[in-house]
Amino acid sequence: MNELPRALFQRWWHSFEEDHEAVTVYRPDDYDFPLARGRGGLEFQAGGTFIDYPVGPVDAPQSTLGRWRLAESGRLTVSFSGSGEPDRELEIVRCDEHILEIRSTPE
Repeated sequence: MNELPRALFQRWWHSFEEDHEAVTVYRPDDYDFPLARGRGGLEFQAGGTFIDYPVGPVDAPQSTLGRWRLAESGRLTVSFSGSGEPDRELEIVRCDEHILEIRSTPE
């Protein structure tokens, strides 16, 4: 992948009910999710900013700021300088305005 889909640049929430075969599924803010006790997410911004929204101690998302870049492999490298969170490499399996599917591997 040499060019990222425009739909990527928004906030996505983990739709864990749809995860399959090592693929993590995310849906946009306006998706009608079933009730769940805590739902993490992530956000890509066009300038290279990445925000991770892990589920916090009271089931509400927190935020960790990072940076993304497009690697030569066509995957996204996400780094979290100084936060203690491990860097990741993300493979976009599918992305349109309704769904984001990724495979993630720690670096």
